[in-house]
Amino acid sequence: MSKKYLSDLEVCAVERLSPRHVLIKLTHSEPLPDILPGQFVEVRVENSPETFLRRPISVNYVDRELNQLWLLVAEVGSGTRHLAELKPGECLDCLYPLGNGFTLPSAADAPVLLIGGGVGTAPLLFLGKQLQDRSIHPVFLLGGRSAGDILEVELFRQLGDVFFTTEDGSLGERGFVTDHSLLQKNTFSHIYCCGPKPMMMAVARYANSRGIDCEVSLENKMACGLGACLCCVEKTVEGNLRVCEDGPVFNVKKLLWK
Repeated sequence: MSKKYLSDLEVCAVERLSPRHVLIKLTHSEPLPDILPGQFVEVRVENSPETFLRRPISVNYVDRELNQLWLLVAEVGSGTRHLAELKPGECLDCLYPLGNGFTLPSAADAPVLLIGGGVGTAPLLFLGKQLQDRSIHPVFLLGGRSAGDILEVELFRQLGDVFFTTEDGSLGERGFVTDHSLLQKNTFSHIYCCGPKPMMMAVARYANSRGIDCEVSLENKMACGLGACLCCVEKTVEGNLRVCEDGPVFNVKKLLWK
């Protein structure tokens, strides 16, 4: 079990990426601890009477040179709207790093595919950087309803090849990520995925049908983030497991998905 930290992290910047998405960059007076791609942070939302529990946010990126932790936040309720209103110089109460991250291959004889849908692309940026640092070539397949839903495109392009699908055809191929021609034309050694559950289930079926090792990052609703409240359990071949503590990353062979 990795060590967890409870810290007030200072807000360096809050960047508006779309009408409903912000990128929050945080730092600390001490070096940030080891953080794995796929882990998450439980943040306390101040000055929001409707927000009683911490909010789980995926780690978007860790910049070691600047000692920064990035959180990509979608405004979907009162708590996340308050987070989007943070200002540089303010502090955010964070419990981190939580959960288990993606399993990184030591080597790959074929490209590694990272599939993200909507704000589920968030943890794939840090994962792509970790793969690149290991001389493993990442290929990204990013999907959304429209072009405005696909974020951090230029950062992804710095790490590998990037392909897109949008439901309205405004960027890349029209349709869902599992409809993209890339999946029919190429061979991959591993697939990593995060996004809406129906999308991840479709990706899991694709991977299983081709014998490709596949990990997904689940986004079940969480409360404590520490495995105590049991509100985020997922049915698996090993019984009910806690997504916050036993995940959020799981190999699809462990999940009871069809």
